Amino acid sequence: MATELRGATELRGKETWALALRKHWRLYTLALLPVIWFLVFRYLPMAGNVIAFRRFRPGGSIFGEEWVGFYYIERFIQDQAFWQAFQNTVIIGALTLVIVFPLPIILALLLNELRSRLFKRFVQTVSYLPHFMSVVIVAGFVFELTSLDGTVNRLVKLFGGDPISFMQQADWFRTIYVSSEVWQTVGWGTILYLATLTTIDAQLYEAARIDGANRWQQTWHVTLPGIRPTMMVLLILNIGQFMQVGFEKIFLLYNTLTQPTADVISTYIYRVGLTSGQLSYATAIGLFEAVIGLVLVFSANAISRRVTGSSLW
Repeated sequence: MATELRGATELRGKETWALALRKHWRLYTLALLPVIWFLVFRYLPMAGNVIAFRRFRPGGSIFGEEWVGFYYIERFIQDQAFWQAFQNTVIIGALTLVIVFPLPIILALLLNELRSRLFKRFVQTVSYLPHFMSVVIVAGFVFELTSLDGTVNRLVKLFGGDPISFMQQADWFRTIYVSSEVWQTVGWGTILYLATLTTIDAQLYEAARIDGANRWQQTWHVTLPGIRPTMMVLLILNIGQFMQVGFEKIFLLYNTLTQPTADVISTYIYRVGLTSGQLSYATAIGLFEAVIGLVLVFSANAISRRVTGSSLW
């Protein structure tokens, strides 16, 4: 009897799927092109990771000429330049996560408290605009602001200090990079939080006020729990990109003088892979970086599901 019920349930499931596909085929066709794009440009190129274990020679097979095993992995493990780039990646990634991630939440909470719609829209527009600027333009702004005759050094002179060559000093690079990330991304990051805030039941705030809660207590006990699932999902995604520090901006900003603190894994891969032509070596490093990202995503998802009940899957 149980077997028959299970079979009937499976049959109904297949019929439901077939019916949904026939009924909503137009919606499914909209997803066809994105799926093909991901297959061609995301999943199919993953087959090229095999050259991390094979010696690649230009003009030969795209999958390498001969099997070398873990030679390239052992090589970058013994490479001091790689570990310097790895250290810089961890430091910049940690600074970005700790400083940049909470700021959209804070800005969204502040905007949510504004009663003037006109001023709220003005602040939102001003904070969103940097997101739509090209990284090249942002890098140009950074160079202009931090030059010897730039705005920052003019303020330094105004307070009696001496001009500082910010972009020629390695100690300043991480501060400048994180500051530019804050300026460019924080406003755009508030969109999801503001949308989530609109879904919180107003009756919860009313009940909290009746219980004598002030604005801070309402924020702590009503607002933050209401946006916690969104916060955790975005945190997991940010942790997954922890090792993938933005290549474009760092590549545009760094130079040989700031390289000791600015060189990250992505720029190191670019130098050894495309500039030096060591494609198998660069692939091995990229594969190592991807594995770390995968482990971080799974770990963060498991911890979030256990601690808060919110997760990606």
